[in-house]
Amino acid sequence: MMAVSSSMKRFGFTRDTPYPGLVEEEIVTPEPGEHDLLIEVVALSINPVDTKRREIVKAETFTVLGYDSVGYVRKVGTAVTDFEVNDRVYYAGTTQRGGSQQEYQLVDARIVAKAPQNLTDEEVAAIPLTALTAYELLFEKFHLIPQKGGNEGKELLVINGGGGVGSIMTQLAKWAGMKVYATASPQNFGWLEKNGVDVPLDYHHSLYDQLAEVGVEGVDHIAVLYDIEPYVSEIERIIQPLGHIGMIVNTKEKIDLNGFKNDSISFHWEYVFTKTDHDKEIATQGAILKKLAQLFEANQLHSHVTTVYSKGITRASLEQAMAAVSKGSQQGKLVVSGGFPKAAH
Repeated sequence: MMAVSSSMKRFGFTRDTPYPGLVEEEIVTPEPGEHDLLIEVVALSINPVDTKRREIVKAETFTVLGYDSVGYVRKVGTAVTDFEVNDRVYYAGTTQRGGSQQEYQLVDARIVAKAPQNLTDEEVAAIPLTALTAYELLFEKFHLIPQKGGNEGKELLVINGGGGVGSIMTQLAKWAGMKVYATASPQNFGWLEKNGVDVPLDYHHSLYDQLAEVGVEGVDHIAVLYDIEPYVSEIERIIQPLGHIGMIVNTKEKIDLNGFKNDSISFHWEYVFTKTDHDKEIATQGAILKKLAQLFEANQLHSHVTTVYSKGITRASLEQAMAAVSKGSQQGKLVVSGGFPKAAH
């Protein structure tokens, strides 16, 4: 068993910290509650939610970001039965507790799973948040069947298919038997095809016309991983009666949904932290991650990491990574790895 340091390093900010800077702190290493794991973080991914929360959170207390991680269990709560010390695990965490931008992190064991054994730390760290988002939207909100080939004859259009969520959603949809269409710039069409997309679409031009060119009159499921407002008129033409539209991004402007009423279109919001924000069905997230690990180990899915900062988790590397993600053009996922540099304690 590896000894746990009595103090640990963490990076975060307060209301008075100039954006986008982070502050480094040294604090006492916490003890796990009965349902908790104390996890030593070795790699983490940066997501748009990190940069968004960095901009909007105005708390006086110290806030630690980080909603993707892989690490090693160092201590186990008294009520935990599924994990042991030194297990390598992965998780997305919660906005209700300190994130993964710290040396040791307390995480409820019910939202954790053992990491896929065939993947590197960097490959694993890219997965949890985006894969949970994609899985919940496809199989909980759209009520598709979560099994290989279980949705033959159904189609999915993913708007913004090259980003973090899109790159894993298209893989899951293809595994589940769907015909998959997705948007990106033409230079990224190869990335879409690598991730299971049957027909890439250029988002600069009419999606309806491009689908019509390949003989598609409409689709029954559309995942909009971008502000839906610019696409509403096109989606009205594409979505089939009784179809489903899923969204994960706030709209900047009010939108009129009345045009969808007579076709009985269903709308679904997906926010990966709803369950942990409200303590609702949180164990389902651990179960989903366990299922996903099995799919990765069976080579049914592959990691969508594209950029790695591998020289350690430091204030400089985190600020650099967050600045890169904030530009909004990240293909796949960006990961910071190498663990936290060890200081004398």
